Amino acid sequence: MSEIIEKADNFILNLFKDKLPNSFTYHNYTHSKRVFKSINEIIENTEVSEKDALILRLAALLHDTGYIHTRDGHEEESVKIAKEFLAKENVEKDIIEGVENCIMATKFKDDPKGKLEEMIRDADASHFGKEYFKEASEFLRQEYLLQDIEEYTPREWRDENIKVLSEKHQYYSDYALKNWQKEKENNLADLLKDRKKDKKKLKKEELKAQLKAKYKDLSPERGIQTFYRTALRNHIKLSDIADTKANILLSVNAIIISLVLSNLLSKLDSNPYLVIPSAIFVVSSTITMVLAVIATRPNVTRGEFTKEDVKNKSVNLTFFGNFHRMELSQYQWAIDELLKDRNYVYSSLTKDLYFLGKVLDRKYRILRWTYTIFVIGIIISIIAFGVSFAVFDPVGVEEVTNNIVPPTQQ
Repeated sequence: MSEIIEKADNFILNLFKDKLPNSFTYHNYTHSKRVFKSINEIIENTEVSEKDALILRLAALLHDTGYIHTRDGHEEESVKIAKEFLAKENVEKDIIEGVENCIMATKFKDDPKGKLEEMIRDADASHFGKEYFKEASEFLRQEYLLQDIEEYTPREWRDENIKVLSEKHQYYSDYALKNWQKEKENNLADLLKDRKKDKKKLKKEELKAQLKAKYKDLSPERGIQTFYRTALRNHIKLSDIADTKANILLSVNAIIISLVLSNLLSKLDSNPYLVIPSAIFVVSSTITMVLAVIATRPNVTRGEFTKEDVKNKSVNLTFFGNFHRMELSQYQWAIDELLKDRNYVYSSLTKDLYFLGKVLDRKYRILRWTYTIFVIGIIISIIAFGVSFAVFDPVGVEEVTNNIVPPTQQ
């Protein structure tokens, strides 16, 4: 490596290290060295003068220095930086002009003019014909993404690469055509193969989604399952609500009876007119508690079935009360028979819904009577207490108060 080449190498290394943002994952020192290596391949296998070889090597190292200032028009900035650097190093003017022309030739918009421009253009795009093409291409996609230039999806980026390799790019030098063109075509073939596979996969997924949506809407099976699922869930919720209501009544009336027995029972001997109101109060609360217990009291059936019941489809295997005394093997056999017949499954679910409805009807009818008796009992008890105090003992309230207040405070 000549002295000026070594100086140029150190120059771009320090320049990129100090001034190039980290978001340049492709256009960086690594890319410049890759182009430098590729131009050396071409030079070593092509007849060029030492002067032309020097121009090409300097252009390869300096061609992307303009990225430290701008992306658009970076070639012009690279020329300015290269001219300033080479002038300081007292490089001959014709070499500087040659480097300038080669840097400007890396613009893909214009066709190269002359042998040197073709060679530098091929070196700059050498990764198209290399095994590391996909890796280098991915670095460029990430650079666009990090700098908010363009956000390509992997599929969109693959299509863009196909377009570039098949329509926009070509190799010019004999060496590139002989040694890199074949690998470029292999890379293009791999991209096309990936796109074909992706299209088949996408088409298959779209067809699957369409069929799924179609049969989801048209199949009555799903609607039937939704009906049973919703109906059973609603029945279970209503049963829970009924049990909760019964438990509330049990708790409230248990507290009422405890208070009545602890506070009023000791006053009945001295205040006999309170017997009837207290009795009404206690009896209504007791009846309420009994009805609440009856409403929530479970009924367990015999829990057995025969093979004839299963074959005749007369037993509901979804309710535990019909099989809780059976052996596991017998129940497993019955379930296997059930699952063989879809109509039997739906029939069992229908029976389960029906009998759950019957249980709910019984619970809510008893609860209705329970709440009615509780409310009527409270009202009648209050009226009875009022009548007793007003008719039988006009000053009863005062006497009761005197009995309650301790002697030290009377």
